[in-house]
Amino acid sequence: MDMRWLQDFLTVAELGNFTRSAMERHTSQTAFSRRIQALEAWLGVALIDRSVFPTRLTPEGEQFRGQAAEILEKLLEAKAGLTDPSLSRRDKVRIALPHALALGRLPTWWATWSNGRSLSCQAVPGNVHDTVTSLAAGEADVLLCFHHAQQPIHLDTDRFDRLVIGTERLRPYVATDRAEYWSLTKVRGKPPAPLLMYSAGTYLGRMVDLIAQSAPEPLVGQGVFESDMADVLANVAVSGQGVAWLPDCTAIQKGDLLTPLGDEKWSMTLSLVAYRDRTNGALALNRLWAGIVASQDNPHP
Repeated sequence: MDMRWLQDFLTVAELGNFTRSAMERHTSQTAFSRRIQALEAWLGVALIDRSVFPTRLTPEGEQFRGQAAEILEKLLEAKAGLTDPSLSRRDKVRIALPHALALGRLPTWWATWSNGRSLSCQAVPGNVHDTVTSLAAGEADVLLCFHHAQQPIHLDTDRFDRLVIGTERLRPYVATDRAEYWSLTKVRGKPPAPLLMYSAGTYLGRMVDLIAQSAPEPLVGQGVFESDMADVLANVAVSGQGVAWLPDCTAIQKGDLLTPLGDEKWSMTLSLVAYRDRTNGALALNRLWAGIVASQDNPHP
């Protein structure tokens, strides 16, 4: 079997059109059709129902689609591991972290931590609960997460190493051209602020609740938009639709399009913490952890 046969089949299964699929695969339609026919001959079944338009798979084709994707993935993994040892699994570390840190912090962190250590990274972004679960279940090698004394991450200190690697300020941001229009407290002549909020139960949502509960004045506003992800809220804030509490690493990606709203009573400092399982003896993890520790010893190399 030619690996291209699987790639061609998965492309036509996705696009449902031989002409577009051939263009996507950078080949002629004749050559593309010939390879699909070769795969069908090798399997001994018809994968494509050519009697209908748009093109669709036969029942056997639908059954084979998932198997083809799995086979192709394993072939590509095996090829990468043999031809480039730096990409083999023994040198890969899986890093679980919230979406905000994956986008706002990880690129810079990884450049520093991996420098000279022959490592590759699989980023596994998700919500805080899922990332903690991934580390505990052995599905991630390192967890990078927010931490606050009033909402700590509960991991067994006898099993997991913990290292504070920085801080992040969580504060309300608004589109710069709307900064003078809204207020977070009752101010004569200003309408209540439209609030862009985190979904119930999210870690940053609980942090915003703590900020509001601790503020000396009541928060005045009305929820108009909700999301699990800080980056989604940042985009909505940039469009001028309301106020969003964002980590600075998220807001800074928008340049001067966003500006903080209100004073420090509406903000909170969160610790950024790295965790690893001491029972995980992977050499790649040990090299990465050494890089994380070294970056704290020499924060400005």
